[in-house]
Amino acid sequence: MKTFTHIFILPVALFLGVTTAAYGQRVYSGQVAVENLTGIKENNTLSVYMDIVLDALKIGSDEMLTLTPVLTANAGTQTRALPPAVVNGGRRQKMVERARVLNGDPVFAETPQTVLKRNNNTRQTISYSTAVPFESWMSDASLNLVKNATGCAECDKGSGEQLLTGRVLREPYMPTYKLTYIVPEVEPVKARSDRHTATFNYVVGKHDLVRNYKNNAAEFDRVDRVINEVKGNNDLNITEFTVSGYASPEGNHNSNRALSDRRANSFADYLSNAHGISRSRFKVTGYGEDWDGLEQAVEKSALADRNEILRIINNVANPDSRDAELMKLSNGQTYRTLLENYYPPLRRTDYTIAYNVRAFSVEEAKEVIRTNPKLLSLNEMYLVAQTYPENSKEFKEVFDIATRLYPNEPIAILNSAAADIEGGNHQAAIDRLNRIENDPRSWNNLGVGHARMSNPAKAKEYFEKAAARGDADAKANLEELNKTTKD
Repeated sequence: MKTFTHIFILPVALFLGVTTAAYGQRVYSGQVAVENLTGIKENNTLSVYMDIVLDALKIGSDEMLTLTPVLTANAGTQTRALPPAVVNGGRRQKMVERARVLNGDPVFAETPQTVLKRNNNTRQTISYSTAVPFESWMSDASLNLVKNATGCAECDKGSGEQLLTGRVLREPYMPTYKLTYIVPEVEPVKARSDRHTATFNYVVGKHDLVRNYKNNAAEFDRVDRVINEVKGNNDLNITEFTVSGYASPEGNHNSNRALSDRRANSFADYLSNAHGISRSRFKVTGYGEDWDGLEQAVEKSALADRNEILRIINNVANPDSRDAELMKLSNGQTYRTLLENYYPPLRRTDYTIAYNVRAFSVEEAKEVIRTNPKLLSLNEMYLVAQTYPENSKEFKEVFDIATRLYPNEPIAILNSAAADIEGGNHQAAIDRLNRIENDPRSWNNLGVGHARMSNPAKAKEYFEKAAARGDADAKANLEELNKTTKD
């Protein structure tokens, strides 16, 4: 797994004599400076680098100045003292060296990062560096320099504390990615259609529609509600009625085709007479026996002879010969089951109402999208979405509706995926966009989705592809991505 490096650099000197918090005597005021402070997190280690500049420091020959960097959690009580840097006067340095040689005395409670003899009135710099195991609280920790001065016989000469930086690790760069939304074209004519099915009962071999025959009254009422709803909507202009008649497979194939045609025309006559629709606006076709519908029903069934029925449907060319073959199955029991349970739904009349829809203002569209969204164009839905904040529930809902009504329209998929990313549903967005991955318009949003899913390599791949085609948003996003990887 790739790790990211976080760096914080202070290019200017921090003069330690100007303390923000001090206790006891202020020591060596203005005489010690820190430059080039850098904090780096890499894997599970925190490294700290700095230059401790001693050019202005004048220290007594018997004195020792201990400089201890201390990490302190900004949102807690955790602290971690780093190895100190020790600066000695001339005689004190000799004492330290003698103790080490003669006694093996460690001298210091904690091993220093460096022990240096100060040569007053000369340029001297301690190149300080250390590394400690990283703990989570160090992501937001300040760095202080604690100064302790002692004289001969370890007498206290004063202490002080200097804030070097409020955050030793820079906060990770938070990129701002640009999402692609495409404004759909305006539909010059919003042509729509609704398909319905009417299943009437007929006297055997007859085509006459009789309202009081079996359950026909309920079916007539349902048809009337559908027609009245469309006719009563002033936003619609009906352009055409298409009526398609189907028969079940029993009986003679040619006779069934003629029968389905007569029954379809009988239904068209009813619509014309009952609802005042010009007969010239109807397109009527009788398709005869609905073997396709039977095949689909059998495929979904648990019939014992299911496979054999499907074989007969697909391999016996003559429809009338199919009947004879079906009757042989299971001594006729299978055919009786088909007659009773599978054939009646095939005797139906499908009707499609085609109409044009008027254009809506944005305010009208905001109401229509709640009640009958199929009357809106993608452009009208887009304009409705723009009235809501981009990260709002309503904004996302509009694009979800657009995708549901236009499931194969690339613009609907792209805009809905962008809204998913706005809402934090990054994987859902990627799944949607993968359907149109060959469409270059999707590449920028795919890049953003993968970037948000912490997959910078994949994000870069899509950003580069889109940028190569002149996508300005992708180019800007690539720059943002590069900042995060540098971070």
